[in-house]
Amino acid sequence: MDPNHIQKADILISAVSQDQYPDQGLPEVALAGRSNVGKSSFINSMVNRKKLAHTSSKPGKTRTLNFYQVENELLLVDVPGYGFAKVSKAEQNRWAAMMEEYFASRESLVLVIQLVDFRHKPSQLDIQMYEYLSHFNLPVLVVATKADKVKPSKRDKQIQDITQALNLYDGDQFMVYSAESKEGRDQAWQIIREFLRDDQL
Repeated sequence: MDPNHIQKADILISAVSQDQYPDQGLPEVALAGRSNVGKSSFINSMVNRKKLAHTSSKPGKTRTLNFYQVENELLLVDVPGYGFAKVSKAEQNRWAAMMEEYFASRESLVLVIQLVDFRHKPSQLDIQMYEYLSHFNLPVLVVATKADKVKPSKRDKQIQDITQALNLYDGDQFMVYSAESKEGRDQAWQIIREFLRDDQL
């Protein structure tokens, strides 16, 4: 699959429970991150679409598991953003249960991409999410978004802050990304393809 010539990228379904998950027989890559970290922009830039995933200035808009099919190769799964306080405790608990059901049971899940904001140190919720995913023994690629908004002189410090906060080691997957400039796009697809190949072995 050439990411520069993607012909098919469509939303399949927005699901809230396991019985609604699509049965396409394709590997899945899930996207997790704080509300407004740029998940929708990441999806759109990865598949060269402007409005496949709807971006919003209002945090917490994604309240379902949104499954996007890319060619006949894989599904990208946008999970609800965490850390949005302006919803009820009951709604937060519902989101948590929905994500746990997915992460714990989805056999076709080959990789989780956790997005963090490159401009800031990871929050406690970012750290908890990384540990949460590790608890399920899921492979994680940490992507620092909005790289175009960080001055080159500050990049090394920001990378150090993120890797230290999440206890990332040399073997852990980490990269920076910009939906605006497409920096990191080819690298992200290369990593995804490696996990897709491993899944086929």
